[in-house]
Amino acid sequence: MSNAIEYAMLLDDAAVNATEVPQFDPEGRLSLDTAYAIQAASIQRRIERGQRRVGVKMGFTSRAKMAQMGLSDVIWGRLTADMQIEEGTAIDFSRFVHPRVEPEIAFILKRSLEGDVTGPQALAAVEAIAPALEIIDSRYRDFKFSLPEVIADNASSSGFVIGAWCDPHIDFSNLGLTLNIDGRVVQVGSTAALLGHPLRSLVAAARVSAQAGEPLQAGWIVMAGGATPAEWIRPGQHVSVDMEHLGSASFEIKK
Repeated sequence: MSNAIEYAMLLDDAAVNATEVPQFDPEGRLSLDTAYAIQAASIQRRIERGQRRVGVKMGFTSRAKMAQMGLSDVIWGRLTADMQIEEGTAIDFSRFVHPRVEPEIAFILKRSLEGDVTGPQALAAVEAIAPALEIIDSRYRDFKFSLPEVIADNASSSGFVIGAWCDPHIDFSNLGLTLNIDGRVVQVGSTAALLGHPLRSLVAAARVSAQAGEPLQAGWIVMAGGATPAEWIRPGQHVSVDMEHLGSASFEIKK
């Protein structure tokens, strides 16, 4: 494997077939620019198969996680239509390798949002907000990866579920939430875990996507990042998020 296209093929095939692959950069020597080039090429393969872009997912939006990884900025990935799972439905576990889930807040845009914007400018572009769940599923063996590898692997993003869309003028800066599996609370958190305010994640999304030449578009979804640590999921489970003022979102995993 000597170039971005070959790595992109490796990761795309692994995602399509739900198979593990060995690490190709365990010491993290690849530049982040190269890692994002691999991600872009991998997603382009999906586009060529007839999928369409529907948005962006943000990662490492916890200040503590950023510090742990030695980062001064968030990471991000691309969302495609095939990744969206209808709220309340059942999904096949076989489409994943070793999935985990985390609760998030999602934005949907009513107009494009590009470059360096302020919080109020970002909010003015938001059509609605919703409670959401993201399924993350690294394709690397044993869920072990370096920072460039996770970026190349679309920041581990594999699926997402969106609850009912709500008025974005609700104060969503510090909404309490729980992640639940089979009706049992497994994580408790707040939307304030996302850079201190989820809107900062949307501001960051506008900046990084524009830098990549893919500015946020009207109708796109932005997943703002995990509000709690992720939890492993298994066949037969019912997974849900309950979020203060915004309601819930859920899915089941077929046995």
